Amino acid sequence: QVRLVESGGGLGQAGGSLRLSCAASGSLFSINAMGWYRQPPGNQRELVATITSGGSTHSADSVKGRFTISRDNAKNTVYLQMNSLKPEDTAVYYCNGQGVSPRGKYDAWGQGTQVTVSS
Repeated sequence: QVRLVESGGGLGQAGGSLRLSCAASGSLFSINAMGWYRQPPGNQRELVATITSGGSTHSADSVKGRFTISRDNAKNTVYLQMNSLKPEDTAVYYCNGQGVSPRGKYDAWGQGTQVTVSS
């Protein structure tokens, strides 16, 4: 079983910064793509950014130039550095990981971490 645990959420101010971390653990052979998604209040979950095991990244237009996704493959951990925060970044942020485990392919989600940005 693959488990993802997020940390680093909380309260931030507009223009400020927060950093999220997500560590994967459990029985896994590989973690290919990892990513961050968010669900603003009253809205559907949306993509924030993804990163492959080789380091290729993709970000939503709404966060380009402000958020940076990175990963430490040795630690099975993905990070999201969030700068120039805006109130509209307020959401529950979820970590996602896809790869292969002894049971086959997996697509795992973390429990989510709340990010609230005050104006």
